[in-house]
Amino acid sequence: MIEFSGVGHAYEGRVVLEDVDLTLGERRIGIIGANGSGKSTLARMINALVVPDRGSVTVNGIDASRQKRRVRREVGFIFSDPDRQIIMPTVIEDIELSLTRTVRDRAERSARAAAVLAQFGLADHADHPAHRLSGGQKQLLALASVMVTSPSVLVADEPTTLLDLRNSSMLRSVFATLDEQLVVLTHDLDMVADYDRVIVLDEGRVVADDEPAAAVAAYRRLMA
Repeated sequence: MIEFSGVGHAYEGRVVLEDVDLTLGERRIGIIGANGSGKSTLARMINALVVPDRGSVTVNGIDASRQKRRVRREVGFIFSDPDRQIIMPTVIEDIELSLTRTVRDRAERSARAAAVLAQFGLADHADHPAHRLSGGQKQLLALASVMVTSPSVLVADEPTTLLDLRNSSMLRSVFATLDEQLVVLTHDLDMVADYDRVIVLDEGRVVADDEPAAAVAAYRRLMA
C-alpha cells in the first residue's frame, strides 16, 4: 500500500506537485501526463529519491522521508535509460552487485543471480559485457538487478521510452508476469490499457483517477 497525504513539492520556486492525496493499493497502476506534469517527481517520492516539501509518503506503513533505507528495500525503481543502472562489466556481476549488502555468501549470490537471469531470459548472456546488450536486454538486466532483491513494489519511470516496438511489447509481457505491485509512468497509453487503475497528472495535480479507458479518455481531452 502506497499513500500520499497532502503532498506538495517545488523546485526553485516552481510548484511541481500540489495537494496530492492518493492511496494506491491495486496491483498494476499507470500514471500518465504531459512532460512537466509532475509524474516523475511523484514516482521518485515512492522510494525517497525525492522528499516532499509538505505532506508525507508511506509505503506499507513506512515513512519514505524518515526511513529511506528501509523503504528502498521495499521499493525497486527502474529508469527509462538502463545505462544509468548498469554498473558492472558483465551481466551476472551486475546482478550480484545488487546482493552484496544482503547476501554475504558468494555461492548464494551466484545462485540467486543465475536464477533471476533465467527468469528474465538472460541466462545465456550471464558472462557477456553488460553494455553490449541490446536496448531491450539492458532494460531486462536493469529489471532483474532490481527484482533479485525481492522488493514488494516496482516503480518504472517511462521504461519503454528508448525501446523499439518489439522490445516495448516484450517488456509489457514481462511486467504482466510480475506478482509485485507495479507502478508505471508512461507516455505509452497502450501499455496501461489493461491495468487496474490509471491516474492522470497535470500541472502537479491529480486531474483524473479511474479505470484505464476513462482515465486515458480524460487525458486525451486534456491534451486536445
